[in-house]
Amino acid sequence: MSEFVFLFRATEAGRREALGTPERAQRSLQAWLAWIRDLEARGHLRHRGQPLEPTGKVVRGKNKVVTDGPYLEAKDLLLGFIVIEARDLAQAVELSAGCPIVEGGGSVEIRPVGTLAV
Repeated sequence: MSEFVFLFRATEAGRREALGTPERAQRSLQAWLAWIRDLEARGHLRHRGQPLEPTGKVVRGKNKVVTDGPYLEAKDLLLGFIVIEARDLAQAVELSAGCPIVEGGGSVEIRPVGTLAV
């Protein structure tokens, strides 16, 4: 089995739509919890991750230039992550299919977790 990171992305408009009213926010939360619990019950969830705020800082280059967020010029915002365990990338893709963010027009980026030889 290998580990994969699921990176959850959506536009700012999509994020606002999902959280726009208390009722929508509650439905969204319930859908996420159901999906996460299913992954966990099937033995695939390794780390629950956390939601990420759409603000922050970026440090770039030799001169360590710091720029501010939010990154509204970006098409998709990185909103959160989890770490799962799957046989291979194909199974990881299958497991991502039930993610609620996809239903709302967002995306799941799937990345294999590498190992660092020390």
